[in-house]
Amino acid sequence: MRLPPSPPFLKKQNGKAMDKILNKLRDIELRYRELEGLLSDPQVVSKQGLYQKYAKEHADLTELVDAIRSYEKVKTSLAQNQELLAESDEELKALAKEEMPQLQEQLAALEEKIKVLLLPKDPNDDKNVFLEIRAGTGGDEAGLFAGDLFRMYARYAESQGWKVEIVSSSPAGGMGGFKEIIAQIEGRGAYSRLKYESGTHRVQRVPVTEAQGRIHTSAVTVAIMPEAEDVDRSANADISNDKAGEKPARRKTKGSCPTLIGAG
Repeated sequence: MRLPPSPPFLKKQNGKAMDKILNKLRDIELRYRELEGLLSDPQVVSKQGLYQKYAKEHADLTELVDAIRSYEKVKTSLAQNQELLAESDEELKALAKEEMPQLQEQLAALEEKIKVLLLPKDPNDDKNVFLEIRAGTGGDEAGLFAGDLFRMYARYAESQGWKVEIVSSSPAGGMGGFKEIIAQIEGRGAYSRLKYESGTHRVQRVPVTEAQGRIHTSAVTVAIMPEAEDVDRSANADISNDKAGEKPARRKTKGSCPTLIGAG
């Protein structure tokens, strides 16, 4: 899986800078606790719209708050180990010294995680996605590679608890795989996890189609598109009917598949 590019400002900061960030996050944790109380309030539970609003806000903050709490816990453990290093008991000092590198590594990882979670959120991140995989150069081997990639994404989606449904597919001839396959992946955060997969993927290997053991290069294109919001299909009708002074009936469809990159 490809990793998202690191923003230029996510550079290593000293402890004081991180403390300032954490101080600003105190309000977020207080809001999180407030939401926990609201979600158990019978008056809120009885109002479905309000309950869903608070539940979404709570879910959006959960990962960040968990990271903050983990950071504070590891930071406390580091401080305690630092105190043990000043003790006269050599056995305790040895244990504390042994744990220090691991705790420091955990703290650094949590710092980076918190910084990433503080980035402005893509409004499409929580949406379902349409995945399109098309075989490119490489003949039968490209079709096999397309099939391998689809199985990889399907297994990853399954590990995340997401649902995968094949919308359409065009099998490759000969050895199997796909010329093209389009699938819908449904699950919270699907677009945020998969959006960086769009582009050309290449593989160099000795394919099963090769009898002499030569290495072949094959390529496929992958497109990741967020599921469309409600689409007003009567937009064009509005223009023409407005000229005649008529108001057309409006129909909306939800969850439609957008035009995918490379679709022809």
